[in-house]
Amino acid sequence: MRKVLVTIVLALTAVSLALGQASDTKVIKDTNEYNAYMAALNTTDPAGQAAAMEAFLKQYPQTIMLNEAMDQILTDYQQANNAAKILDMSRRILTVNPNHMRALIFITALDRSVAMTGSADTPAALKEGCATAQTGLAQLPAWIKPNGMADGDFDKFRNQATDILNGMAGFCALQAKDYVGARPYYIKAFQLDPTNWTDVYQLAVSYLEPTPIDLNGLWYAAKALQLTTAANNPAMVKTISDYAKYKYKKYHGTYDGWDAFVASVATQNAPPPAADLAKAITPAPTPCDLAVQVVKDNDPLTLPISDWEFVLSQANCSPANKAAADKVWASVQEKEKGGEAKLKITIKVIAATNDSIEGAITDENQTANKADVHVVMEAPIPPPARGSTKSNIPAVGSTTDIIGVFSSYTADPFMFTMTKGELPAAAKTPPVHHPPVRKKGR
Repeated sequence: MRKVLVTIVLALTAVSLALGQASDTKVIKDTNEYNAYMAALNTTDPAGQAAAMEAFLKQYPQTIMLNEAMDQILTDYQQANNAAKILDMSRRILTVNPNHMRALIFITALDRSVAMTGSADTPAALKEGCATAQTGLAQLPAWIKPNGMADGDFDKFRNQATDILNGMAGFCALQAKDYVGARPYYIKAFQLDPTNWTDVYQLAVSYLEPTPIDLNGLWYAAKALQLTTAANNPAMVKTISDYAKYKYKKYHGTYDGWDAFVASVATQNAPPPAADLAKAITPAPTPCDLAVQVVKDNDPLTLPISDWEFVLSQANCSPANKAAADKVWASVQEKEKGGEAKLKITIKVIAATNDSIEGAITDENQTANKADVHVVMEAPIPPPARGSTKSNIPAVGSTTDIIGVFSSYTADPFMFTMTKGELPAAAKTPPVHHPPVRKKGR
């Protein structure tokens, strides 16, 4: 078994050992059975005691001490740090007592660590662990403190168990992409153990994967970053940092303010109110916002045609966008002197006939082979010269200059209409002079 499995089991305090030892008084009537049980019980070495108890159960499978013997074996395997045996014995115990809390907790914890590896064993571990987590959560309200156990000890173990069960239940919901359903489990786990970076990071994911994101996710991601840094886990620091900064930039527009936000989280024990988060992390400007700002910051006459198109395409967003678009269109008309002067543009040919051309102006539309200008030719493109097979119509996919007048546009889907279109004049080919053919006999 992987070392991480043992670590999770050891994270359960020694208090858990007592849960398997407290029981009502039972009497073994058969002397030989009694002696065999006591001999196994009095073995001091955990591994030796587990072996002796296993032998006892094999010899007396119907013993009245079945539950006690299995509990003791589970305790021995825990003391021996044998995760594989802990898992096996926990499963055996559940066949006898499906609601055995310690067995449910151990299986849940160990299965989660396997499920998170993404190995071939993950599906089976996820299925079993999700089931034991839900069974354990259902049994928590009825879990009674064993006789002889101190209240403080029981409360401590109960909190650990609750943390483990909720963490796994949250992970199960996360794997099913039930992001909203995962959050209550993770929040409960975070309240019980705010230092568990795995749960904190996965809680962040549950807020950041849906669209739109919930800013609480960025807070939990920042908290997970601090926890992994403190744990000296550089690999997870990078993983969480890359993911969180990607989500932050996607929402905010830049990385500006991220480091300050992470630093502010260090002094907080829970996410601040939504209004405070919204002030700390503002959304990136929308295309509609940017279109208005472009016209505020620049003289439209100086803008490239791609910016004209961008502003005009947002004309329907708001009255402010319509005003910005009108200002740009007025500048276009000014450049064309009311239709008397033609503009020269470069396009990628999407489709063409002798009467019209569909072209792409912007780099984005050229890459997508999406037309954003419809050119109506002032005169039909002439056919090839006599004896030539080369068409004068631009080939689809080629890049060409076009001259014409922007006469109108539609904002959505965007399309310029250019009239009085003409192609650059083709270079004249000098005539070919052939020497006269001399007739024979002259």
